[in-house]
Amino acid sequence: MIKLDTLKAWYRQASFYAEEAYNAPYRSAIARAKREQDDLFMLLIFSEMMGVPNPASYYTLELQPLLMERFHDWHTRIGMEHSPLDNIKCC
Repeated sequence: MIKLDTLKAWYRQASFYAEEAYNAPYRSAIARAKREQDDLFMLLIFSEMMGVPNPASYYTLELQPLLMERFHDWHTRIGMEHSPLDNIKCC
């Protein structure tokens, strides 16, 4: 019984390392795609405040207070030194 448990533990550990080795080359591509998707989502949420017409503004209005703490990181990451919003000063 002990040998079987040891074998199962070794198999789980070997499986974990094999999965990590397989996924390692794709981590940066996945992180970049996630960052681009988050940037597009933030642009959709705050587009109405920046003067860009947003057909989904009724639905995204609720999300603005929740994402406001991430707003400063977002606008500096996309290359804006100061907040593009006139009524919100985060910098």
